[in-house]
Amino acid sequence: MEQPVRIKEKQDERKRFERWCFKQTVEIEHTKQKLEDARKEIEDERRKVEDERRSVEWDRRALLRRRESEDARIKQQQQLFDMKWKILEEELAKLAQERQQLQRQKEFYSRVDDYQKNGGPCGGGSNIVRGELFFIGVSDESSLKRRYKDLIKIYHPDNLAGDTGTIQEINREYDKLKRKLG
Repeated sequence: MEQPVRIKEKQDERKRFERWCFKQTVEIEHTKQKLEDARKEIEDERRKVEDERRSVEWDRRALLRRRESEDARIKQQQQLFDMKWKILEEELAKLAQERQQLQRQKEFYSRVDDYQKNGGPCGGGSNIVRGELFFIGVSDESSLKRRYKDLIKIYHPDNLAGDTGTIQEINREYDKLKRKLG
């Protein structure tokens, strides 16, 4: 009788082993399912992170483009400002030069007026002024022409201060300087 008991024990042992194997298989399948779910979650998170990284990169590039555009605009405005500033400085220098020239002309006409009041080279009565006095400080042809036109307006015989002798003296000196400068 020992043998049927032994067979029975072996069968029980085998059934326990099969149940243990089944439990282990179920646990393994359950663990496998958990791992698969975790892998899917990780993959979803990885995709989200990748999408977010792309979005951040796109925003960064857009920000860089905007910054470069702003830098270019500021540089252009600075260049424009510098150009305007240079023009203003040049115009200011021209104004100062014109002011000095006007002051010299004023002094010249004041000397001519004093010369005429004192009677000219003859010491009295004569209104004729030597021509070289009219063209003092003239150094180029354009200033010569301007001075000549101004003098003609002042000393033309039809004007109150006009005098034929003075006009002749101005014309003589103008022709002489024109040949010399021309």
